[in-house]
Amino acid sequence: MKKTYLILILFLVVIIGGIYLFTKKDNNKTMIETSQTTEVTQNALVKIIPISHATAVINWGDKNIYTDPVGGAEAFMGQPPADIILLTDIHSDHLDDETLEKVLGWAVLVTPQAVRDKLPKALANKVQVMKNSETKTFDEFTVTAIPMYNIPESATAPHTKGRGNGYVVEKDGFRVYIAGDTSGIPEMRVLEDIDITLIPMNLPYTMSVEEAADAVLAFKPKQVWPYHYRGPDGLSDVVRFKTLVNQSDPNIEVILAKWY
Repeated sequence: MKKTYLILILFLVVIIGGIYLFTKKDNNKTMIETSQTTEVTQNALVKIIPISHATAVINWGDKNIYTDPVGGAEAFMGQPPADIILLTDIHSDHLDDETLEKVLGWAVLVTPQAVRDKLPKALANKVQVMKNSETKTFDEFTVTAIPMYNIPESATAPHTKGRGNGYVVEKDGFRVYIAGDTSGIPEMRVLEDIDITLIPMNLPYTMSVEEAADAVLAFKPKQVWPYHYRGPDGLSDVVRFKTLVNQSDPNIEVILAKWY
């Protein structure tokens, strides 16, 4: 009789324990799903639309930011008009007068001085010049110009320090970094609290895949988009970039989008 009671008690312990573990596991799953939903909702406020190479449209709430618009007006068919246009450099894959004239409209046009110097007078007169490390506010956005240049520094490098700008754009604490044509420079590596970054990788103009991954792991954006990854030898291996980043930090989301 005692043996029967003992077996019954053990059976009840197993059943109750199983119910507890199942409930705990289900609660944990719910917590993870809720966290993921929150993260998606936050990121949904800012949408990156690749156009090509270094050109993108950033939908940010009811505002739209164009980066280095090239490719003619047809490249922007179906896109909302720009509120801010950011130009990074003087090269033709970033600066195209004809495209700029078609898409500028009433947008704020932000460029480094070297870019303004190359624009026709009608466009140059509309420019808000920013130099490296300068911060300005346009509408509800705070824009900081980040240096972009090649390492080692050289007068004959494709991108010399002080000529071009990357940009950190911030609104309501959300920060997007558009790196432009650059190596993994010290100014990039010390950036903080970056939610989304566009990062280049095409030797000899910017970085190797390995250097880009190392730089990203230094400043740890929440989400990174490889862009500007076409070079003389074709397209860089962005799948390897993603692998290198996530082997060291699986919490960084790498988005492999169609730029070409």
